[in-house]
Amino acid sequence: MIEVGALRALRSVAALGTLARAADELGFTASAVSQQIKRLERQIGMPVLAPAGRGVVLTPAGQAVVDSSLEVFQALERCADAAQSVAEGAPRGVLRVAAFSTGIRGLLAPVHPRLLKRYPDLRLHISEQDPDQALHSVDAGTADLALLHDADGLPAPLSPALSRRLVHTDLGDVVMAETHPLARVEAPLGEADLAGHAWVTSPPGTVCHQWFRRLFAGSPEEPDVRHLVDDFSTQLSLVASGEVLALIPRLARPPLTEGLVVRPLRRPPTREVHAAWRRSAEASPAIKAVLAELQAA
Repeated sequence: MIEVGALRALRSVAALGTLARAADELGFTASAVSQQIKRLERQIGMPVLAPAGRGVVLTPAGQAVVDSSLEVFQALERCADAAQSVAEGAPRGVLRVAAFSTGIRGLLAPVHPRLLKRYPDLRLHISEQDPDQALHSVDAGTADLALLHDADGLPAPLSPALSRRLVHTDLGDVVMAETHPLARVEAPLGEADLAGHAWVTSPPGTVCHQWFRRLFAGSPEEPDVRHLVDDFSTQLSLVASGEVLALIPRLARPPLTEGLVVRPLRRPPTREVHAAWRRSAEASPAIKAVLAELQAA
């Protein structure tokens, strides 16, 4: 009989392209993953992987196994859900959550104490992962729930095996020193208010830099960017000098030190945060409990 661990190893290798990457994701050594794959090949009587440059690719037999394995993992998930339902549907056990950094800080961390108090038999295991990696982890079965933010206003594509729900909409605000001229403006700031001021912003290629560029999309002049800094706490330390402004998402914004103020924007940039999980885990009491807390918050 084919072992579930070997199936999971093959799915991970197929998605990531190398034994080493699959081993990192699964928490094994590359040698252990290789042994699982060889055991699987002995069980089905044919090779499932072939070398391709520095990585590997699926053989036709390996692709057939991976395509069929989804039904196996869905059935196992339904078995676990049935057992939880017998226990009156109380959330229990370990729920593995993969989330981006500011989603952990701004969404998961605040609800975590309430979950622990309300469901003492439930434990969250949180891993920081970018949205693409988090989606893969849920699809591969190494995580149970993922928090994802959309990229450039477009939700990440989802496989048919996954479900998604909107849990939060994040906005961007402008942070400045209380001595800055714009600090005296009480109304939401518009494009004309922002023109001519200096900025610290996140580097190109980041979501926040895309937000920043959109602020000035209709401006005939390039904005005055004095500093490119990825860390928001460091951005705030530069803002405190009074020289520059910063555009920071609310989820990502560290606590403001004395002398800093926040002003909203008339047309703030936004990003949606979704939770994703396997359709086969729809009945999971733990997933339902976490989703309910996130949406209540």
